[in-house]
Amino acid sequence: MSEPWLSIIGLGEDGLTGLNTASRAALEEADIIFGGARHLELVEAGQRGYAWPLPFSITPVLEARGKQVAVLASGDPFWHGVGGTLADQLSPEEWRVYPAPSVFSLAAAHLGWRIEQTCCVGLHAAPFERLVPELSRGLAAICLVRDGAAAADLAAWLTSRGFGQSRCWLLEALGGPRERVTAFEARAFTASEVRTPVAIAFVVEGDAGIPCVPGLPNDAFVHDGNITKRPVRALTLSALAPRRGERLWDIGAGSGTVSVEWALACGPGSSVIAIEMCQGRARNITANALSFGVSDRISVIESEAPAALVGLPEPQAVFIGGGANEEMLEAVWARTRSGTRLVANAVTLESEALFARWSSQKGGQLLRIELADEKPLGNYRSWGPARPIVQWSVTR
Repeated sequence: MSEPWLSIIGLGEDGLTGLNTASRAALEEADIIFGGARHLELVEAGQRGYAWPLPFSITPVLEARGKQVAVLASGDPFWHGVGGTLADQLSPEEWRVYPAPSVFSLAAAHLGWRIEQTCCVGLHAAPFERLVPELSRGLAAICLVRDGAAAADLAAWLTSRGFGQSRCWLLEALGGPRERVTAFEARAFTASEVRTPVAIAFVVEGDAGIPCVPGLPNDAFVHDGNITKRPVRALTLSALAPRRGERLWDIGAGSGTVSVEWALACGPGSSVIAIEMCQGRARNITANALSFGVSDRISVIESEAPAALVGLPEPQAVFIGGGANEEMLEAVWARTRSGTRLVANAVTLESEALFARWSSQKGGQLLRIELADEKPLGNYRSWGPARPIVQWSVTR
């Protein structure tokens, strides 16, 4: 095996002083050093230093293959850093890494928090809503933010969500001579001239938060009335049996309630392809995905199935919320592999007959869901029944 040409070096705010012998040697041997302007200044890169292009790209690094190259990254290059981006484009023998403590580790150490019990989130280029699935009373979180303005915005966002009493710490330039830590309440953020890199740590105070089980309130979503109602949605998610990191096809996604709850249940690394032909409803799916902090996990295709299924990456589960017919079932069956879970809901007699025929051929379970809500009846109350729903669930 040839020697790696690329060294990925984790750097702290103490610059050269904090580098170990191996990191220093890799830096000294480099013909070219890539990094942010602050990183290059910290190691006195001089004429060997090249700042990252704007917009950010690793192309200059890849084009330097054949020379000895060093890339500087804050702390641990593989925790919200450039390390993963580079490793995706290179073979393992081309690079080596010299990690340093991440800002998350430095912040947890300063606060005395168990990092394995702390929510660590990078919000440099992500919406604050990415925190929504995590927020609950007592949660300890450390968030990396872009700059002082973003720190103020995050404190204001927490306050707007009902967490204004949360205890917060502004952590600036940790691990170096400019280090500063300030405690405050989210609703009382007053810092100015914040020193980068910057993080906010907080312990949540407040009663808001998303329940851990499926079946969120209907009014938590933006919708036009076309929505899988709360109890049916809970039963549907149960039948779909979401698992970490899996992909769902949500066909006829409506307002995207099943898509959102799937993404919440499956966590980071999961995905949903939501197919909806109505433009207004497609916009609602996007809005709901953003509101619940899962916009990175849900892709919306504004088109009609089954034509929209061609070329899609394979799912582990499929939900047909409306429009189930012979052509749709045949297309889904043909484009999925053995082991895929399929759940379809319908309210018409024709669809019920279709499901009965397919279940007799393919197996699975038929479930008839009959629900009623209380409604006023003069001076009294009575039950107002909803349309019965027939659900077919099967493993391909």
